[in-house]
Amino acid sequence: MPTYETLRRFAADLDPLTPEQQHRFRQIVAAFVDDLRNGQRFRASLRIKRIRCAPGVFELTWSMGTGPAGRATWEYGPERRVGTPHVIWRRIGTHDILTSP
Repeated sequence: MPTYETLRRFAADLDPLTPEQQHRFRQIVAAFVDDLRNGQRFRASLRIKRIRCAPGVFELTWSMGTGPAGRATWEYGPERRVGTPHVIWRRIGTHDILTSP
C-alpha cells in the first residue's frame, strides 16, 4: 500500500470543499492508489500530467459534478517503506490552485 502525507495547504484547500466534492476526490484516489499499488501506468481517466512550472509536481483532474473540474497536485516523496511509493498531496480545488501548485 502506498504511503502519503498532506501539506497544511492541502488540508486548508480540502476543508471548504462540499462533502460531495470530497467524496468524489476519495473515489478518484482509490483508483490512483490501485494503480500505484499494481505498479502500472496510471489509467487515462485520472488525467495525470506534469505541471510545467513546477518540476516534479503532477496534477490529477476529475469531475466534481456541476461546476469546474476538480484538481489535486502531488509529488513523489522519499520512500517510507522500501519499494513503496510515497505521495505528498500539495493542493486541491479547481484550476485556480495551479497558480501556486
